[in-house]
Amino acid sequence: MNNLLVAQSGGPTAAINATLVGVLQGVRTSTKVDKVYGAKNGIEGVINGNLLDLNDLVKDTHAIDTLTYTPASALGSCRYKMKDWKVNEEPYKKIIETFRKYDIKYFIYIGGNDSMDTVDKLSEYCMINSLDVKVMGGPKTIDNDLNLTDHCPGFGSAAKYIATTISELERDINVYDIPAVTIVEIMGRNAGWLTAASALARVNGGSGPDLIYLCEKTFDYDRYIQDVKDKLAKKPGILVAVSEGIKDGTGAYVSDSMSSGAVDNFGHKYIAGAARALEQLTRERIGCKVRAVELNLMQRAAAHIASETDIQESILLGLKAFNCAVEGETGRMAAIKRISNDPYLVEFTSVPVSEVANHEKTVPIDWITPEGNDVTEEMMAYLRPLIIGEVNLKYGNGIPKQYRLY
Repeated sequence: MNNLLVAQSGGPTAAINATLVGVLQGVRTSTKVDKVYGAKNGIEGVINGNLLDLNDLVKDTHAIDTLTYTPASALGSCRYKMKDWKVNEEPYKKIIETFRKYDIKYFIYIGGNDSMDTVDKLSEYCMINSLDVKVMGGPKTIDNDLNLTDHCPGFGSAAKYIATTISELERDINVYDIPAVTIVEIMGRNAGWLTAASALARVNGGSGPDLIYLCEKTFDYDRYIQDVKDKLAKKPGILVAVSEGIKDGTGAYVSDSMSSGAVDNFGHKYIAGAARALEQLTRERIGCKVRAVELNLMQRAAAHIASETDIQESILLGLKAFNCAVEGETGRMAAIKRISNDPYLVEFTSVPVSEVANHEKTVPIDWITPEGNDVTEEMMAYLRPLIIGEVNLKYGNGIPKQYRLY
């Protein structure tokens, strides 16, 4: 038997199941795979042998179509940090036990940076131990910070949600003639791609955010206050977009005054609170009406306004990861290479996962204005194609239908 195992990991997105669908489509059109399994809750499910038979759970076109547009990780997720096998080999041994028990010859792991680190370590372990299992990565992250791929599945849909929400907020805050500042906090610890996407609210003639601050540039409190004052001098209601990970000149997160200091399994500090910190500062220094808004989980869960470009590319990346695996590639990640912006053209390829894991792709500094409070036309040209196309959702009782594997 030559069976395939697929798993999902890290923060969910509106497109992660489309990548899973791409893998399933590959299986159904191939003669090289007998059965396809899904691991519940990422690599933890592989370690514990907690697998689902996807042949039984996703049987028809209706199931495939619904799963494609279902947000979050249908197989469940995890944030499990795989240590180097030289430090702790036990999890690797358990993974190999699962592979052997279920005759797994191909393993595709869909996830972000930490997941690609797992792909890198596991593929190396299999090769060193002469185990003929091909291990491939399928990219995923709304943060858009994976190295060696033009952009990441999930980012385009999150960008479309952000642009739409910002355009709606811009209309809302302009109905009054009293001075007011609305500060919108957008996900992005070290990479400001999502916050930059707020500028897409301008593509249909709206003003969008009046000020945009990305985490790639040092945040200057005094400059910020002056920026706000300058904008308020021109109109009463202004909209500010900020990355959650903005830092001041000392390297401290702006959100530190609002955060608990707790960290996740990978040692990442929880950093939400930048908008609330600036709300307090703005109120104290300017004295006008101020409101802080955190888009939070909605950025990655808003499948109702996903980008069809993002969904279709996610499917094709899942299919690419599958094809690479069955053709003998291992220790690599499916990726997108952009050919041109206008017309928008890309090709699908694969890259060494060792050059993806533990690297971070941030916004080029020259795509941020010299003043540090907006983005350039180069950024806009990069972003525009990624949000094109509307999804064709199936509704039931007035809300979109979703597919549940368990």
